[in-house]
Amino acid sequence: MKSTYVKERAPIDANNPILIEGLPGLGLVGKIAIRYLVKQFKAKKFAYLYSPHFPYFVLVNKKGNVRLLRGAFYYVKNAAGPHDIILFTGDSQSQTIEGQYDIAEKMLSFAKKHNVGTIVTIGGYRMETEGKPKVVVAGTDQQILDKAMSAGAVVSETGSPIVGTAGLILGLARFKKIDALCMLGETRGYLPDPLSARSVIEVIKNMFNLDIDLAGIDQEINKADRMVVRLQKIEETVATQAEETRKEEDKKTTYIS
Repeated sequence: MKSTYVKERAPIDANNPILIEGLPGLGLVGKIAIRYLVKQFKAKKFAYLYSPHFPYFVLVNKKGNVRLLRGAFYYVKNAAGPHDIILFTGDSQSQTIEGQYDIAEKMLSFAKKHNVGTIVTIGGYRMETEGKPKVVVAGTDQQILDKAMSAGAVVSETGSPIVGTAGLILGLARFKKIDALCMLGETRGYLPDPLSARSVIEVIKNMFNLDIDLAGIDQEINKADRMVVRLQKIEETVATQAEETRKEEDKKTTYIS
């Protein structure tokens, strides 16, 4: 494999679709959000994206079979609204600068082929936050930003860089004449953050008037909270044991004058 390419498994006939992208990144916000939307909509996988810019290893399943790292496109027929939906996520982001541009370009070309008019990218925004995380947005024009703000988002600060595929797609979308918006959920970033993903999904739900049940992701949030509590207890136990060991070592220490 010498270049990034998309392999379509089945044809689709999409009606004015919106593409929503979320790859692994800070807090896995994008990947968690897309994974949840795929489950909610019972989306059908219809294409894979392969690239030599992904990390150089394969994944092994329960049966021992292997596959390359890849991205996957899913299709949702939205009979209740004016836009069908295409979802995209994957195992990894590119490990090179050139690869980031190459993958973003291939995704945009694929979106153009299927008459996508709007792309939404999802990522994490590093922030020590309490309570409900905010969703920070940046876009290619004021109209799409206004729509996002009406749905509950806040505009990104001036000069804030958006790193990776989520940002590059916005920069390159103009050349394809596609509207693009990036949604960044506030997150500490060091653990999977379904609470941040929920904030993003809620904005998407309001912005595009989609029927999305959030009860499932609330369950994921509760599981994540319990995991954080367990990790904190482990850290406290380790710290206590380390302190006790230090005290014992101090008792054994003798000084010769």
